[in-house]
Amino acid sequence: MKVKKLGTTGFLKGKVCLIAGGAGFLGKNFSKAMAAAGATVIIADIDSISGEKIAEAIRRATKNNSVVFHRCDINQKQEVNKLVEAVVKKFGRIDALINNADPMNKNRGRKFEDVTYEDFCENINLHIGGYFLMAKEVAKQMKMQGKGNIINIGSIYGCFAPKFEIYKNTDMTMPIEYAAAKGAIINLTKYLASYLGKYNIRVNCLSPGGVFNNQPESFVKKYSAEVILGRRMAEPEDLSGVLLFLLSNESGYMTGQNIVVDGGWSL
Repeated sequence: MKVKKLGTTGFLKGKVCLIAGGAGFLGKNFSKAMAAAGATVIIADIDSISGEKIAEAIRRATKNNSVVFHRCDINQKQEVNKLVEAVVKKFGRIDALINNADPMNKNRGRKFEDVTYEDFCENINLHIGGYFLMAKEVAKQMKMQGKGNIINIGSIYGCFAPKFEIYKNTDMTMPIEYAAAKGAIINLTKYLASYLGKYNIRVNCLSPGGVFNNQPESFVKKYSAEVILGRRMAEPEDLSGVLLFLLSNESGYMTGQNIVVDGGWSL
């Protein structure tokens, strides 16, 4: 049996990959990387305008016409069910789900003292609840197929405590809701890997470090000083290769793992 190796042209050809939050900052780069590797990519996002534009741009850039957009709010069960039904009807199956969305309410980002109980609960529910709902509904299809691959996007802040000194003299902080949700997602990954393994469904987590996105100069400088590799923040492309590995047959015996990609920040 010939297996296409990671890095060869079209090594994801034939794989149907559904990415939640596919029009976001990291999502659009993940979507492009998958399309360039030959996958059929379904970009699911709540932002219809950006989603349609990004799907078209990726089709042009990669010469891969199997890139489509579907609007979906991952916290609405009816919308998630319609998404799964539409993908299966059009492509026959779902080989991989990438849980990459970052749903939040308008108040997320406040410092600990200013976070209300209501906002904390709502943001936790939006984030971990959305990942749970997507995984649950997609897993139903994967169980019928007899195989599947779920990849959750976590964060270093789901594994390690924030270094709050790097936020000093900025309007930024590490939101407690985000850290709590990402910690939950890492353990959700392990739970699902254990529960779904008997159906030949593997579940892993990719936890990025800080990714440069025009943050304040003082923050970037302090954060970068903690990074061993290159003394810099990550670029989206630094994460795409690990995602492709998790999608490929090369990681076919891996499940329940959380891969931290942070340039050594956490050492």
